[in-house]
Amino acid sequence: QVQLVESGGGSVQTGGSLRLSCAVSGYFREIYCMRWFRQAPGKEREGVAAIDNDGRTKYAESVKGRFTISMDNAKNILYLQMSSLKPEDTAMYYCAAAKWIGPCAPGWPSPNYWGQGTQVTVSS
Repeated sequence: QVQLVESGGGSVQTGGSLRLSCAVSGYFREIYCMRWFRQAPGKEREGVAAIDNDGRTKYAESVKGRFTISMDNAKNILYLQMSSLKPEDTAMYYCAAAKWIGPCAPGWPSPNYWGQGTQVTVSS
């Protein structure tokens, strides 16, 4: 069993930055795809960034160039560095893990494990 616990959300103004963290326990290092999702009120959950076990990253077009996903394998922590934040980035952000071999993307594969979420609010 894998447990994921997010932290680092908060309220910022347009153009600000935040770094989200996701602590991973019961960790499986050999096979994974780690991702960040977000869900705004009244909208579907969307994948925003993914990183596989070879460190390859992919991003949704809406966040490309502004968000950076990374994994500290020594500390078992997944990060999402967010900069140049916009009001449309306001959402609940979730980290997720999938048992997977090879490249992955914000939209696939379906996660096996989810965190509880952390709220990000960007005001204009």
